[in-house]
Amino acid sequence: MAREIHIQPITRIEGHASIQIQLDDAGEVRDARVNIMSLRGFEKFVEGKPAEEVPRIVSRICGICPWMHHLASNKAVDRCFGVTPPPAGQMLRELMQTIAHAEDKLLHFFFLAAADFVIGPDADYAVRNVIGIAKANPELAQKVVQMRYKAKMILEKFAGKAIHPVAGVVGGFAKPMTEADRQDILAQMRELLDFALFTLEFAKEKVFPPYLDAIQTLGVIRTGFMGTVDDDGALNLYDGKIRLMKPDGSCTDFDAQDYKDYLSEHVESHSYAKMPYAKAWNEGFSLDLDDPKGIYRVNTLARINVADKMATPRAQAELEEFRERFGRPAQATLLYHWARLIEEVYTCEHAIELLEDPEICSPQIRTTAEPKAGRGVGCVEAPRGTLIHDYSTDDEGCITRANLIVGTTHNIGPINMSVKQAAQSLIHDGKVDEGMLNRIEMAVRAYDP
Repeated sequence: MAREIHIQPITRIEGHASIQIQLDDAGEVRDARVNIMSLRGFEKFVEGKPAEEVPRIVSRICGICPWMHHLASNKAVDRCFGVTPPPAGQMLRELMQTIAHAEDKLLHFFFLAAADFVIGPDADYAVRNVIGIAKANPELAQKVVQMRYKAKMILEKFAGKAIHPVAGVVGGFAKPMTEADRQDILAQMRELLDFALFTLEFAKEKVFPPYLDAIQTLGVIRTGFMGTVDDDGALNLYDGKIRLMKPDGSCTDFDAQDYKDYLSEHVESHSYAKMPYAKAWNEGFSLDLDDPKGIYRVNTLARINVADKMATPRAQAELEEFRERFGRPAQATLLYHWARLIEEVYTCEHAIELLEDPEICSPQIRTTAEPKAGRGVGCVEAPRGTLIHDYSTDDEGCITRANLIVGTTHNIGPINMSVKQAAQSLIHDGKVDEGMLNRIEMAVRAYDP
């Protein structure tokens, strides 16, 4: 008899969602959907607001990655008002974003994802969590907490707030960095780099190997990818060109200001979340597993797929090893976790590079801006993917229109596809157990939505 299976809520993700699995009369999976029914409304909240206030408002969109919304918004308002921050102002913005990335990746890997691998996907959910990890390896758990706390406190001590930041301002940054600040943060980032390198080796030796078969099969779909690269084709999290890669590996680069020429937005009846797709491919939109149309993915795996190289040496060495094992573009969904740890190394290395440049201590951190009519698109790479803020302002510098495409939004379509693939590969003859359902959730958690 046909029936439905509901997973509600999806656990260990950074938002709210549920899964609906539909079985046919033979007990096989007919369809599976991810339902997201949270209405945020920030695109309407900011209408009529002075543009310079918006970077402080939109940081409330996400308590996990507020810095990315804050800085994408600042970049959009800069372009509305026609100002360019001085080099030191740009560097301080980028440094804060980079450190926020480093902290976020530790959060996801150890607190949300690792229990599936360390404790095991079939373990009771009461122990399959961060507390279970802490009991299994208390020394490592203590170190993880210390390192995440360290990254958070760098942001809070220098910028005033680790969450809901206000330090980014139109035309630059609110305060300069002193030499004492630079040396203090530099020492801490070197310690974080050591832990990032340890984490990646730990994962490659002890976490991933038992699950390589699952990595190659669970939630695997074939899509394109999107991320940001610099002029040399290297991964860049703060600025650069958006690169859109087809499933066959061919690429197109474009400026964020022109995103509407390349992307469009689709809505399905079962979810409030938008589902962007690649309009530039001229094939429409379809989530069909056998023949998807216009579907691309973002976030860590997408970024290391579209990038020709990493801009820092240790991350580049890890990318080369990854590509030797899995190719380019790598399509296996659970490889998001591996890619996330390569990015963790990159963020620590890049933060150190920024801090080793004495220019970051320049007192010239802000360009004066005058409110005026204009349109600006600000884009950064958030941990969960390419983040786009698109604003228009009137003559008084107030917002008349806003469009946001946040990182997870790009991945909503692919997440639905991965969940359906996982469910169809695991559930047969109507037989379902807790381990199967958790594996289906794992296909979601890989995207860190």
